[in-house]
Amino acid sequence: MRIAVIGADGQLGSDLLKALRGDDIIPLYYPDFDIAEPAGARRTLRDIQPETVINTAAFNRVDECEAEPWPPFRLNALAVRELSLAARELGFCLVHFSTDYVFDGRKGSAYTEDDAPNPLSVYGVSKLAGEYFVRALLDRFFLVRTCGLYGVAGSKEKGYNFVDRIISLAGEGRTVRVVNDQWVTPTSTAELAERLAALIRTNRFGLYHLTNEGACTWFEFAREIFSLLGLESRLEPVDSRSVDAKAQRPSYSVLENKRAKEIGLPDFSPWQEALRDYLRRKGYLS
Repeated sequence: MRIAVIGADGQLGSDLLKALRGDDIIPLYYPDFDIAEPAGARRTLRDIQPETVINTAAFNRVDECEAEPWPPFRLNALAVRELSLAARELGFCLVHFSTDYVFDGRKGSAYTEDDAPNPLSVYGVSKLAGEYFVRALLDRFFLVRTCGLYGVAGSKEKGYNFVDRIISLAGEGRTVRVVNDQWVTPTSTAELAERLAALIRTNRFGLYHLTNEGACTWFEFAREIFSLLGLESRLEPVDSRSVDAKAQRPSYSVLENKRAKEIGLPDFSPWQEALRDYLRRKGYLS
């Protein structure tokens, strides 16, 4: 399969290149390829004629979105609309990623693809708008919501991922304060990339939740990192109100991989196993 990967040097994009190495892959890198410049992006896609385009580009600095809504809407919504129009014109299948932040967390149990979104933040609204453009304009698409991504390459947008940030703070010898009232499922980009490689061969188009199995708070995730690595710095649980965050986060945004299980996609591992594997691959564990 001829596959273009937008953001191929990012955290998820890097693992997608590995998971899809048996295919004819065209990696696309910013700023040479910029989905926010639709005319140039469409010319490039017309020239390379991919069968599938995987878009990993996003504006995901959640708190910054509250003060400056235009950048996230430009990249997460309007640019996705243009990609969808290009997919309709050029005939490729579009794969696009969304987020658990499209939910408000009030359900109190894992969200399936059937649950109605209700985002609490500008970031969540911008990602949901991108979802709606994909679903309104295309029949052949894979729309994937996921949660708490971390990967060996690290996030290009943020400059770090949660795991590496926690380890770095612990190495400074100071108290590490982490929220203990936001429930998530941290997800390995390596496992996500492998499941996506299988999914795009099914032709079972539509919306999917894809995360590792289980649930924890961000504090519990950090505590597991400390435990596996034997870190001795002080780790302190705090509530969301004590953190200077401009954007409201859902208190419970765990996703259930309902549709993936229905079509027989290989199960994800529990988040604890995925974390241990990541620490080994990154060299933190022997």
